[in-house]
Amino acid sequence: MTEAPDSQREVLAFLADPASHGGKEVQRIETHAASEFLAGDRALKVKRAVRFPFLDYSTLDKRRLACQAELAVNAPYAPDIYRGVVPITREADSKLAIGGSGTAVEWAVEMRRFDETRTLDHLGGEIDEVLAHALGRTVAAAHAKAPRVEAQAWIAALGSYIDEHVEAFRQHPSIFPAAEIEALARASRTAYERIVPLLRERGRRGFVRRIHGDLHLGNIVLIDGKPVLFDAIEFSDLIASGDVFYDLAFLLMDLLERGFAPVANVVLNRYLADTRRIEDLDALATLPFFLSLRAAIRAKVTAARMERAPAAEHAAIARTARAYFAFASRAIAPQPPKFVAVGGLSGTGKTKLARDLAPEVEPMPGAVIVRSDVERKALFGVGETEKLPADAYTDDITARIYAALADKARRILATGHSVIVDAVFAQPQERAAIAAAAKSANSVLRGLFLTADLATRLRRVGARAGDASDADQSVARAQERFDLGPLDWTAVDASGPPEATLSQAKAMLAAP
Repeated sequence: MTEAPDSQREVLAFLADPASHGGKEVQRIETHAASEFLAGDRALKVKRAVRFPFLDYSTLDKRRLACQAELAVNAPYAPDIYRGVVPITREADSKLAIGGSGTAVEWAVEMRRFDETRTLDHLGGEIDEVLAHALGRTVAAAHAKAPRVEAQAWIAALGSYIDEHVEAFRQHPSIFPAAEIEALARASRTAYERIVPLLRERGRRGFVRRIHGDLHLGNIVLIDGKPVLFDAIEFSDLIASGDVFYDLAFLLMDLLERGFAPVANVVLNRYLADTRRIEDLDALATLPFFLSLRAAIRAKVTAARMERAPAAEHAAIARTARAYFAFASRAIAPQPPKFVAVGGLSGTGKTKLARDLAPEVEPMPGAVIVRSDVERKALFGVGETEKLPADAYTDDITARIYAALADKARRILATGHSVIVDAVFAQPQERAAIAAAAKSANSVLRGLFLTADLATRLRRVGARAGDASDADQSVARAQERFDLGPLDWTAVDASGPPEATLSQAKAMLAAP
């Protein structure tokens, strides 16, 4: 790193002074490239006069342009946070002012201050299933609005990151053993070469876009109960370009590395359900590389903090860097995919089991769930919780739904990812068809058929709210007359609590 002359000392001291903010207490936050001043309900972010290989804020005009770029990039994500760009001016009396009429001597991004303790990296156990669904929806919506960019430069840069990481890791042999560096690099190069044709095709289809670029939990804040993305990368169009799955992978990696595997699985499944793009199932093939690369970047950046951190912090920094590196090594070598089908009459708890089981099924971040109720709603172009008329449940329509389930399952398995198919599977031919789909995908079907007494099923169906299933108590009663035929799937007693059903299912799936 080379630094421009320190012409900012007076400005930074001025902004740190409560008198500059009407006497309000000032909190100052420093990063490698910015100084942020929080006072009252306002935050002012000043670019530091630094120059790195990936950014240059060394002149006043470059910092002005960077502030304008940050506003342009982030306002679409968080219009209620990003207010504008303001000058720090030298007035006629030689004093400094915020947004005065004198000569601009510095520039700042002005933001609405939010509760810094409500960024998701601070929330821990508050990141529940409801918030996980909201996260998936928020990212999907952001990607839908993100502008398309040319893909080839980003694809080439992606491959160059592998060698850059090798060189960076070698600077810290006490953290990253040489043999492990080489093993990760070899696996990463192989994975990269394998997905390049897919990335080129996704680029042609418009899925390489101007993404957030830094989508970790610290850059998502909960405001009025809703997740809001902020602090997207503005300093490099190349670094802020990428496949939308590369953006999503950063969030998934951060959740997984922090121990929030169930949340990560919900985010992935919600994202796929909201985009409804069949091409995104193919993109599952990129996840091992993307998850690994995102973790490797964090390992590299974390280790680099050793250079300027006090000696007392070195051990903790090394542990964190090492943890990211270990994650990268695990992600790049995923376990073989599994094909699971969960059947049972309405009210047996199929969907609950599928959702609970999915995070447990490798590879990371768990199985993709393909659900008949959701597929039926998608076929008719309605929302998941919108009730369909009876003619949406004819035998012909149901046959189309089961064919779609099999097709999607095969497509997911072809990427190396696991799938759980959630449907009633009351008819022998439906079970035979999904078994044939598994065979055609060179996979072994693990079929689980849930059972529960009628009273239990009626109680559960009657308690449903906001769910994709249209089955009510009359449907549950009618299903009692079904002739299931020969059942060669593993029967699971699901009449007890969901935890007991999950425990049985996990044991059965673990059996050889």
